[in-house]
Formats: sequence, structure tokens, C-alpha cells
Amino acid sequence: MRRNRFFAVLLLSGALFLLCLFMLFRKQHQRELSGSRTDTIDFSDLGMTSEEELQAALPEQAAIKTEKQTESEMINDAAQPPEQETVEQETVEYDADAAFYSTALTEEIKARITGKSYPDTGEPIQVSYDVLAYVHILHYDFQAQVQEGEIICNQAIAQDLVDIFRELYEHQYPIEKVRLIDEYNADDELSMADNNTSCFNYRTVPGKKKLSNHSYGRAIDVNPLYNPYVRTKDGKMLVSPHNAGEYADRSADFPYKIDREDLCYRLFIEHGFEWGGAWNSSKDYQHFEKMQQEAEG
Repeated sequence: MRRNRFFAVLLLSGALFLLCLFMLFRKQHQRELSGSRTDTIDFSDLGMTSEEELQAALPEQAAIKTEKQTESEMINDAAQPPEQETVEQETVEYDADAAFYSTALTEEIKARITGKSYPDTGEPIQVSYDVLAYVHILHYDFQAQVQEGEIICNQAIAQDLVDIFRELYEHQYPIEKVRLIDEYNADDELSMADNNTSCFNYRTVPGKKKLSNHSYGRAIDVNPLYNPYVRTKDGKMLVSPHNAGEYADRSADFPYKIDREDLCYRLFIEHGFEWGGAWNSSKDYQHFEKMQQEAEG
């Protein structure tokens, strides 16, 4: 009898244990279902539109989506290279017939050169403003872009220079810069080293007391970096400008070289100029000059 009671208690205890275990699993299952369930809200009584209903029903989901989109946009922006600003190069139309001319020096031009290429001194000098002329030209630079150029020269060769540079322009002959040497504080070495084409500069011949023909505005240097002044002294070759050593060998082939086949050479010779590249004691491949008797004739 006692044994039967023992088995009955044991069976009851097992049943209670299984019941408790079943309730525990059911409760856990309900929690999982409630965690994944989307609540349904009736918005009909609130008078909301469907779009408003969606935003109200899913505020957290919309916020999460917006945040993810923002992060994605930030990542994409970071991955993209910075946008380059497009700089449009202004195109200037020139009237060549009006752009090539020569005039007497104005007071403004005199002020630009006085104290630089033209001495500001009380002592008399051998060149007056009255014998000088201002020449305005157009030329193609090394990027094949049209540029304005300024030259001060002797009035006797002003028309020659207008005609020569007009012809060079028509053939798109490349000249890097044509600026008044006053922009280089009348420093001939600086002007040459920057490959600037220039004419008038009241100065002596380097190493001598004699005035250069540039002082009279009767000599012009064209693309001087590529066409340097070369001479030999004490067995050593001297080159000017200082950065033009690689262009001293005229047997080498390189751009912008003036030789007897060059258009620039031919035009200056046709107009009665002498070329420094033909000198004997030294070679000045950039240099063209017209002597006084030839200029006046």
C-alpha cells in the first residue's frame, strides 16, 4: 500500500515538473513572439493620411533608415575624389590690324621706364626720349596662345619691328615673352634667364665701358634663353644667361633655335639687320641689330 502511495506521489511530482517546464517554455516563446511582432495602430480615428500613418507607425524604422542612408552618403562622398573646379580660360579676340602699331613715348610710358631702362640722372645721356618709340605687337607664346607684347626701340627701326613681328605672328612663330625689360628692373641677365624678348636698355656692353646698341634702341634679343650669348675666355666657354648652357651647342637639335634656316633670322636679315650669331669673336644667337647709318638710310 505504501509502495503504491510512493509511486503515486512520484508520478504526481513528475507531472507537476513537466507542467512547470511546459509553462516556462510557453512563456519564453511568447516573449520571443512579442519581440518580433509589429504593433498595428488604427489611424482611421485620428484622421491621418496614409503617408502620415506610415511615418507614425514606423518612427524608429524611418529614423534608422535615414541614419543608414546618411552614413551611406557620407561613405560614398568620401570615396569620390574631390570635384575639380573647371576654370574656363577667357578667350580674347584681337584685331591684328589695330594691335600692331608704334607711337612716340607718352608721359605714362616715360614714367614706366625712368629710373630703370632709362637713367634717372641729372647727367646728360646720349639718348633722348624723343628718339625712342613704343611698339605694340601680338605674338604666340609657347602654349600657342596669343599674347600682347611691348617693345621700346629707336624710332628708326620701329616700323621694321612692326612689320617683322606681324609676319612672325601670321606664321604663329613662338615667342615666349615680349615685355619691357623694366619689368625685370632693367636687369638684362634676369630678363634673358626668363626668356624675355626685349630691345631698349641703356647700359654698357658687359665688361666694357662702351654703350651697347641696346642703349640706342637699335638691338633686340629674341627668345634669349634658347639662343644665348657664347664666348670663350682663357679657354673656358662663357654662356649668358647662366641657365642656357644646354643651348650653347648649336649643332644640337632643340626647339626655338635661331639659325640661318629660321624664319626669324630671315625676316630680320631682309630688313637690313645684322645677326649676332654670325660674329667671329663671340656668338650672340639671340641678337639682331641695325646700325645707325642703315637705320637712318
